[in-house]
Amino acid sequence: MKKIKVGVAGYGTIGQRLADGVAMQGDMELVGVADLAPTLAIQALRERDMIGANGVKYDLYLVEGADKAQFDQLDIPVAGSFEDLIGKVDIMLDSAPGGVGAKNKVLYEKMGRKAVFQGGEKNAVADVFFHGYANYEKGLGANYLKLTSCNTTGLIRAVDALDRAVGVSKVAITIIRRVADPGDYHRGLTNALQIDKAPSHQAVDLMTIMPHVEATGILVHTPVTHGHIITVLASGRDGKKITREQALACFEAHPRIRVVSIDEGFKGNASLFKYARDLGNRRGDMYEIGLWKDSIVESGNDIMFAINIPQESVTIPETMDAIRAAMEMQPDRESGTSATNGYLGIGKFKKH
Repeated sequence: MKKIKVGVAGYGTIGQRLADGVAMQGDMELVGVADLAPTLAIQALRERDMIGANGVKYDLYLVEGADKAQFDQLDIPVAGSFEDLIGKVDIMLDSAPGGVGAKNKVLYEKMGRKAVFQGGEKNAVADVFFHGYANYEKGLGANYLKLTSCNTTGLIRAVDALDRAVGVSKVAITIIRRVADPGDYHRGLTNALQIDKAPSHQAVDLMTIMPHVEATGILVHTPVTHGHIITVLASGRDGKKITREQALACFEAHPRIRVVSIDEGFKGNASLFKYARDLGNRRGDMYEIGLWKDSIVESGNDIMFAINIPQESVTIPETMDAIRAAMEMQPDRESGTSATNGYLGIGKFKKH
């Protein structure tokens, strides 16, 4: 079997996990990762002898502006330049800081390589604004795809599942957003909540991916680092009632949704993060969103529920889906997402 060759630009919070995700795909090969400076993530990789997930060696390439002497001083091996990496791959996963990906695209176009960009880039950078479950087929054969943000990715998973099961006409969301990733000192130390102007971009992005659903939402920044929580109020099509039983059934059937309850001990975002660590998941990551069974309630004909978004890892499966679509590895959402789930071990908990 010919494996699809993949490179990762940016070895930060998302890039590390993208590299791991590719290394776990049996039909893909991680050619290498590229970055600018010998960050703690790269120093840790060096201490592990450049071995990442699945025992795969992670070759390091340097982007323009990097000082190779800094890497030499720390005895970090360098395999070549960013252009060297691009020349060896079929597709790039770009997780560079927002705005840098658009500049990198010039190189991808020049060298005739496909790319998948993360949520921090503007939509204009890509041909397709992509989600593995909601619009996989639109990504088939596309040269440049862009993922939705972490919040939007998890939100669409739940809304798409409900929409396919019973039909959804509109949603109203409230996002309780973690203010920074762990270790992001540049955000400062705060004791405050901050509200954004409505509608939140997640609601707007959902309508871009799912134009048949009317969405609006409010976002509140909170001084925590592990996970967002989103509440969703969904209305059925043509005024049709959505029952709690219908909603619970479709959520429990979805491989990337982990239905939990407060009585089990899942009291909030920290419970899910700790559970991921107790499972032995790499970096304490969880690919599934958590959905509280206790939160699913009927409101007239509408249904309301709450989900937890593990912001550091939730987009990784959908990015693997994007590779599969762009490279036409699988022809449809069912086979594409199923392949990704199998290699990442997603959904195994449904059998326990």
